[in-house]
Amino acid sequence: MKRDKKIINTSIKGIITNLFLVLFKSIVGIISKSTTMILDALNNLSDTLSSIATIIGIKLANKKPDKEHPYGHGRIEYFTTMIVAIIILCAGIVAVKESIDKIINPVDPEYSYISLIVIIVGIFTKIALGSYVKKKGKEYDSDTLVAQGSDALFDAIIALSTLVGAIIFLLFNLNIEGYIGIIISSFIIKSSIEMIKDPINDIIGIRISDELKENIINEISTFKEVKGVYDLILHNYGPIYILGSVHIEIDDELTARDIHKLSKEIEKVIYEKYDIIMTIGIYASNNTSKISKSIRKDIKNVIKSYNNILQIHGLFINEEEKIISFDIIYDFEEKDPEKINKEIINKLKKIYKDYSITIIIDKDIS
Repeated sequence: MKRDKKIINTSIKGIITNLFLVLFKSIVGIISKSTTMILDALNNLSDTLSSIATIIGIKLANKKPDKEHPYGHGRIEYFTTMIVAIIILCAGIVAVKESIDKIINPVDPEYSYISLIVIIVGIFTKIALGSYVKKKGKEYDSDTLVAQGSDALFDAIIALSTLVGAIIFLLFNLNIEGYIGIIISSFIIKSSIEMIKDPINDIIGIRISDELKENIINEISTFKEVKGVYDLILHNYGPIYILGSVHIEIDDELTARDIHKLSKEIEKVIYEKYDIIMTIGIYASNNTSKISKSIRKDIKNVIKSYNNILQIHGLFINEEEKIISFDIIYDFEEKDPEKINKEIINKLKKIYKDYSITIIIDKDIS
């Protein structure tokens, strides 16, 4: 079954489960005059709307690429996650208002054994549903499902708070529903704000995980022709559509046929293992001569006094035409990399007066 169908099926199960909880909690809440239970039912209703939004979002996200959107529509899933979070946030705000009204104008609830049973059933149901949906979200790489699953687990905690309030009222005739409602609201609002952050970061563009970076670099480094792996960049156009580029350092004596074969083999492995469409760039290495080794040593001595330089790579020395070129990766804390570049070039020119020196500024992307 395709990923989109699996996500939709999971969401449908969530809709059915939440509608069941909405119906029974609403009935019991109205009969027992329990604001907390009615708020809990409202929260379950918002979960139902979240699942519906997920289904709509996944359908739109799976539209085929077109002329205006050549990378597809996968990023719609991020907007779906935001919509789910906003629905939850609205539910939290409503809950705050209702809870404050309950504190100002308290009305004693009328709990029964049936209402307590409904609450307990709701707790176990939400734990089961939340665990299932969150697990499926991770399995299908769906942040929206993960958000729904996390919200359901929060609901289980909220329902447990409702149960505690009911027991306290039955044992001590102490009505703390309004205060518990505030706690419930805080959980809802906090979780919704946290849910909003992830899709916003995905849309803006966020650093790839260290684990994924190391896995890809190690994978490419297994090819015997590769002497170094640099400038790994990944562009996310949805949870399952990633484009990437990377530079590899290879011996400058390799032929175009050798380079073509190597590039295609690397692209094939990365696509099969990580579902990433990778473009390979080349750094030619010719640092074996005595002069080249001396220049490399001098460059390292010059840059070691600069704290915000993270790496140099792509060093190429053309002894015949007297050209030195390489890239420098600066830390984001460095305010003026251009100034440092000029300083480094001037220091190197004092040693190698006949050489033209070019330094490309790189950012610490990965």
